[in-house]
Amino acid sequence: MKICEKCGNLMLPVRKEEGLYYICRVCKQEKKAEKDNFILKEVVHKEKPRIIKTDENSEMLPKLKKKCENCGNGEAYWWSQQTRSSDEPETRFYRCTKCKKTWREYS
Repeated sequence: MKICEKCGNLMLPVRKEEGLYYICRVCKQEKKAEKDNFILKEVVHKEKPRIIKTDENSEMLPKLKKKCENCGNGEAYWWSQQTRSSDEPETRFYRCTKCKKTWREYS
């Protein structure tokens, strides 16, 4: 990366057919890079499905009164986990103390 001599903003490397160039995002000034030894690669982030593993020893988790829709039991273990980006609220998971069915609630 390089600093633009015209406006002082950051210039980003861009590969063109003629070689590697630094281009200012603000004033669009271009400058050919002296060395063409950069590796530019587009990174695409894709959200993958998450598998949440918990210890089979659920008895160590806290309990609360929550009705299980599977068996009708009125008590469940619970824990929370950040499953989305950090600016989103955490997800709360529940596991029935009787039938061990696990479900989640989004805040």
